[in-house]
Amino acid sequence: MKIFVAGISYKTAPVELREQLAVTPSRLRCAGCRLKIGGALTETVVLSTCNRVEIYGVSEKVNGNIAPLFRHLAARELDVVPYLYVREGADAIRHLFSVSSGMDSMVLGETEITGQVKNAYQTAHEAKLTGRVMNRLFQKALQTAKEIRSRTSIGRGATSVGSVAVELAEKIFDRNLSERTVMIIGAGKMGEACVRHLAKKGARSVLVSNRSFERAQTLAAEFGGRAIPLDEKLQALAEADIVVSSTGCPQTILNREDVEKVMPLRRNRPLVLIDIAVPRDIDPDVQLIPNVYLYNIDDLDAIVRENVKHREKEFVHCRAIIEKETAAVMSKLLPVSPRGVVGTGRGSGAGCFTPRGEKEFYEPCIQPDPHWVFYGAAACRS
Repeated sequence: MKIFVAGISYKTAPVELREQLAVTPSRLRCAGCRLKIGGALTETVVLSTCNRVEIYGVSEKVNGNIAPLFRHLAARELDVVPYLYVREGADAIRHLFSVSSGMDSMVLGETEITGQVKNAYQTAHEAKLTGRVMNRLFQKALQTAKEIRSRTSIGRGATSVGSVAVELAEKIFDRNLSERTVMIIGAGKMGEACVRHLAKKGARSVLVSNRSFERAQTLAAEFGGRAIPLDEKLQALAEADIVVSSTGCPQTILNREDVEKVMPLRRNRPLVLIDIAVPRDIDPDVQLIPNVYLYNIDDLDAIVRENVKHREKEFVHCRAIIEKETAAVMSKLLPVSPRGVVGTGRGSGAGCFTPRGEKEFYEPCIQPDPHWVFYGAAACRS
């Protein structure tokens, strides 16, 4: 048995690639099924957010041939190798715990990722793509995220991509949104986070446009805003100063031609567009229009770096919790035998756990070594 995670994230790949691999919530189930069958995986969970696309899997062997798994997610063949990271065994578990607790997020300590991990796991579980290993890992990951949230202050301050988008809008308008009209396209969790933070910042007027008009009405009413039918968004664009878009639409919803038609109605007043969706909602060519300023999710990085400085002190506490929980899960999944060797039963497992003092180390022993004796997924020197 081999546990692994393979993926691309905002740290390794630009949004142009991430959006081509992104899996919408409605496609997660089918994508996971294709992946499990086509990749010969025993268990799998697919996690797709605006910042990452990751495949968590359990397999008898991986053999370093991970990149082809991503063919099951993309509509066309992509070369992901230069952007790909792979973690195995304890490193994979540690990575999952870091991701689920917001430690690996662009917005350090963000809260949205925990819900996204939970949804990815529940979808895979309902589709019967998980088993003993993934069930334990993801349930423990969610518990670890909760423990980190309650025992450290890593989540204080800006804790979501939506809140950082609002912070960017504040910087553009010299921290004064009280005279600005802000339009939110997409009333999902990120859209809701934007509206919530805009209300705190005292934005004068908030417009909410969404595919479900009823949902737009509910969110707008909660914060004293105005709901806009999605097919009337261009008319509303004429009165907005800032537009934050975060739909789950697989195609762009604002094209250059659309915005060019709107600008004369605005008398060419500056328009700030913040696109935090992946795949992107707004055509990149829009930024070529005079007086239009377009930012995508990767442009939020500068603000995020400032937030990281304030939270570095919490790193040590969070890492200690993750290490403790990783060791606990490893001991449950692959308990140490009386011989000091992890796992039982001979086999040709590609990875091994070896005791060094009181700590276990995972070593991805891909190449056979005559000096090692393998016991299932474990090994020790003969």
